[in-house]
Amino acid sequence: MTSQAALAPRSEERRHAAPSLAPGSRVRATDWAGMENPEARLAWDALAACAAEPNPFHESWYLLPALRALDPDHSVRLLRFEHDGELAGILPLRREPRYYRWPIPQWCNWIHGNCFLGAPLIAAGLERQFWRALFAWADRHAGAGLFLHLAQLPLDGPLAEALQAVLAEQGRLAGLVHREDRAMLASPLDPQAYFEDSLSGKKRKELRRQHNRLAELGDVAFERRSDDAHLARWIEDFLALEHSGWKGTAGSALASHQATTALFREALHGAVSHGRLERLAITLDGEPIAMLANFITPPGAYSFKTAFDERYARYSPGVLLQRENLALLDHPEVRWCDSCAAADHPMIDHIWRERRPVGRWSIAIGGAARRAVFSALLKAEQRRAG
Repeated sequence: MTSQAALAPRSEERRHAAPSLAPGSRVRATDWAGMENPEARLAWDALAACAAEPNPFHESWYLLPALRALDPDHSVRLLRFEHDGELAGILPLRREPRYYRWPIPQWCNWIHGNCFLGAPLIAAGLERQFWRALFAWADRHAGAGLFLHLAQLPLDGPLAEALQAVLAEQGRLAGLVHREDRAMLASPLDPQAYFEDSLSGKKRKELRRQHNRLAELGDVAFERRSDDAHLARWIEDFLALEHSGWKGTAGSALASHQATTALFREALHGAVSHGRLERLAITLDGEPIAMLANFITPPGAYSFKTAFDERYARYSPGVLLQRENLALLDHPEVRWCDSCAAADHPMIDHIWRERRPVGRWSIAIGGAARRAVFSALLKAEQRRAG
């Protein structure tokens, strides 16, 4: 892990001062089952439509299926930020007994293996009010948690700016304990110009050759859809395709586990019903050999899942599909797309040239004794990282 910064308190008086909350603002933690009813989901969807930064993984159609599939014991709490009686923020939290490999309890945002961003959904314009309310809640409910740990947060944009402003305002000790830069698509170029800028002439020639060789095997077709036509069949084809490769062998494919299979099925149906889904496929004689699902969340998008038939690896079907995916650059409502890929991904990093910084923050909560322990832990982590 790499440590980037720590915000030190300016004075003893400011160090533990109770955060001031805007009139009409409050945070409360609820059982996520209470958000299943239609009225709560409508309010949640309205929040997503006016969020400061889009995060499909915290929208109702994705987060609720994830919780049903992966949190049967209801250990995750939904932190509701309310302003003037309206839902203005959502963040799933859980108290964990371990901090990665160390037995250190902390409060953390809930991140699972198919959640690629931890940014809370916050109504635009209320970012600072949210962070103040969250920290006040964490101070009051620290319990056994030694600190607040927030993973997969964007490190630029309105949420990040508001977070750092509130940390400085309160003199609250915090550390950016990990940072990575993952591939992102954001350019004024059209798809063809971007493709030519990203790949050398030699590589483009090789892709044309691979496409031609693939076409010699049968009828090659490309499909892009945003409706629900044949969606159930598309989902089953994707699950089978992903499971047929190395992920299936490793036990990390969606279809390797009943819970993630259920999450994928329900989330894609939810995404299309909310106008969030775009799906792409390359077929050979009608059978898919490469598939990709994007979540369209204006002004951004997220490249959620992709799979290809490894029997055709010599023809680079995944790269051929990513060439078609560059059409996102022409999408009238999309200004950028997060790859959701690990940093230094061997394929997408060579095609998508922009980078999105994301990281993990550890933040002091509670009283003086708790913060002293956290300060020592943070310094130790920084020394190890350095």
